Amino acid sequence: MKKLTILTFVIMLLSVHFIQAQKNKKEVKQPLENINLDGLKWRSIGPALTSGRISDIAVNSNNIFEYYVATSAGGVWKTVNAGVSYTPIFDKEGSYSIGCVTMDPNNSNIIWVGTGENNNQRSVGYGDGVYKSNDGGSSWTHMGLKNSEHIGKIIIDPENSDIIYVAAIGPLWSKGGDRGLYKSTNGGESWNSVLEVDEHTGVNDILMDPRDSDVLYASTFQRRRHVFTYVSGGPGSGMHKSTDG
Repeated sequence: MKKLTILTFVIMLLSVHFIQAQKNKKEVKQPLENINLDGLKWRSIGPALTSGRISDIAVNSNNIFEYYVATSAGGVWKTVNAGVSYTPIFDKEGSYSIGCVTMDPNNSNIIWVGTGENNNQRSVGYGDGVYKSNDGGSSWTHMGLKNSEHIGKIIIDPENSDIIYVAAIGPLWSKGGDRGLYKSTNGGESWNSVLEVDEHTGVNDILMDPRDSDVLYASTFQRRRHVFTYVSGGPGSGMHKSTDG
């Protein structure tokens, strides 16, 4: 009887030890499991000065520390240290309102800017066309389409930097102007209208198929603002596709 009692006691001790060991084993975490991310929060990295809405960003794929920020009411800003600091690079040009900024996929020093924010509210800034820089934003050349007023997108053929497309939504408070999709085959020296709907409808966005640069998709938007009302949408609005550039 005494032996049975001792054996039972030993078994109980072993069971308690086993349970505690299993409990301790479960509490052991790998190094990455001990990381607590609750204290990390998103923070603004600029541009710090008043610049209105952010219209577009162009990042150098060969150097992710360098990128350009287009603002709807504050010009173009450049950073070379991943946003630690920014430099305004468009203050001496003809427009403070920017719709888009695009980097040539074949040359990161060639930067295209479409002026005039792609928005439709009453307090909207308009632009004076397309600009190009060959030296990473240190200097700029006006490349035309001065009467576009609002530009939504610029894309460059990755196989040929001389081929550029500009999606111009056109004036907001008036009809006509440089409105529609424009194409250049000589690096922006001249432009041809390749998609035109009517005097109230422009192109506000364009995409190129990454597998075939001749395949393009463009969205058109018919809109007009007056003091007393805003016309948003209409029969001119729609999607368009090209298979021959």
